[in-house]
Amino acid sequence: MDLTRQILAIGFVFLLLGGAIWCLRRKGFVRAVGKPGSRRTPRRLEAAERLALTPQHSLHLIRVANRTLLVGAHPQGLGLLASLPWDPKEGGE
Repeated sequence: MDLTRQILAIGFVFLLLGGAIWCLRRKGFVRAVGKPGSRRTPRRLEAAERLALTPQHSLHLIRVANRTLLVGAHPQGLGLLASLPWDPKEGGE
C-alpha cells in the first residue's frame, strides 16, 4: 500500500513537471534542445582547442565571431595572450 502511494506521488510530480514544461514551451520561455549539429544560426562562441600545461595552467583557443583568442588560464584568473583574425581554413569549418 505504501509503495503504491509513493509510486503514484512520483508519477503525479512528473506529470505536473511535464505539464509545466509544455506550458512554458508554448509561451516561448523554454526551447527544446536538439542535436548539436541542428542549429539554425552559426555559433558565435566556440572553444576550438585546449592545451593543459600543468594541473592549474592551460591555454585555450577560443573563436568569438570572426576573431581567434588565445587565453591563458591559471589559479588567479584568465589572461588574454593574443587576438587574431579568424581564418576559416585553419578553423575547420
